[in-house]
Amino acid sequence: MVVSDLVDLRIKASFHTTDCNESEELSTCGFSFFSLFPQVRHDRVVAVVKAADGKAVHVVACRSPVGRAYRAGLSLVGPTAGGVRVRARLEPLVVLIVAALVLGLVLPAHGTVAVLLDRLVVVAVMVLFFLYGARLTTSQVLDGVRAWKLQGSMLAATYLVFPALGLAAQLLPDAVLAPSLRTGLLYLTLLPSTVQSSVVLTSIARGNVAGAVTGATVSNVLGIVVTPLLVVVLLGGQGVVGSGGVLRTLGMLLVPFLLGQVAGRWIGPWLRAHRRVTKVSDQSTIVLVAYVAVSAATVSGTWDEVTVVSLLGLLVVSAALLAIMLGLTWVAGGWWGMDRADRVALLMCGSKKSLATGLPMAAILLPATMAATVALPVVIFHQMQIIVCAALARRLARGTTEPAA
Repeated sequence: MVVSDLVDLRIKASFHTTDCNESEELSTCGFSFFSLFPQVRHDRVVAVVKAADGKAVHVVACRSPVGRAYRAGLSLVGPTAGGVRVRARLEPLVVLIVAALVLGLVLPAHGTVAVLLDRLVVVAVMVLFFLYGARLTTSQVLDGVRAWKLQGSMLAATYLVFPALGLAAQLLPDAVLAPSLRTGLLYLTLLPSTVQSSVVLTSIARGNVAGAVTGATVSNVLGIVVTPLLVVVLLGGQGVVGSGGVLRTLGMLLVPFLLGQVAGRWIGPWLRAHRRVTKVSDQSTIVLVAYVAVSAATVSGTWDEVTVVSLLGLLVVSAALLAIMLGLTWVAGGWWGMDRADRVALLMCGSKKSLATGLPMAAILLPATMAATVALPVVIFHQMQIIVCAALARRLARGTTEPAA
């Protein structure tokens, strides 16, 4: 590909697939480039180049601001000799959450204000899942059934292997990890995978983008039902919503999602074309949930058992959890006989947990005081997975055959 005639080149992204055709242009196997990178304006894309073998689509953007986070905590800066150079950075959402945590510690809500905020959180979470259902096309969910080996492996990693490791972490002594943080770590392992960061990192690492899209999407849809059920089964004795309230909880998550799917016929295209609206809604809900949870914990004195030593223990255990899942998903892909593209998709999707889903769900599933300590493992693991997997994606993009030395 010749780009010498383009001026002020800032962003170059390459999507590698096995079944693209000429009619797809600005999409990879039906998944829009602009939905992956919404901050790249349509009028900034100046070239779409297909490789001679028909197995790669290169989208070149010109005169666009130097790479930003793209809602996945990544910056794409290029071009480079190896294709795409990726740099991890602290997500703005994480900064907002940390600010909300500090505010909840310094200025907690009391009395009537706290009650009103609790009710507002419930409404905000229901709206969040309604909008999620409205902007998600049903075809994205149905397509996931076709690649059963890849999708099944992702779901097994997300809802079987991860929870097993979370249960194993409960055996750690209090000196290593405080009981409340152990509970938060277990809750983390019950969450669905991320969508956007998984897909972006799979694309950068030259994996199966279409498989990552459907796998992460199916994981999140099933998570609306599976995560609450796992929480009831595995955390039922720790003050969470009991089996008697599971239907009410599912109704607050699943019913808005299904209504959104129905309404998506009319409002879905508009929402997908105006992603800033849903971005503001998503992030506002997450930040609100974080503040209310920490505020309630501050008022009740829940933070007394969380020390600097326990936080260091959480960092070490979170790093070990991520390393184990990265190793297991990569090895399992080879054991299943997957090709490199599918192994990359499994690696990136099977090792992630969703902050965007996890914190709003915690507000519904857990008491407010417990939701605060749950937030810490979720936020820490989220940022850690972005940093580590960005480095892996960069290495895989250079043609490395293994994700780790």
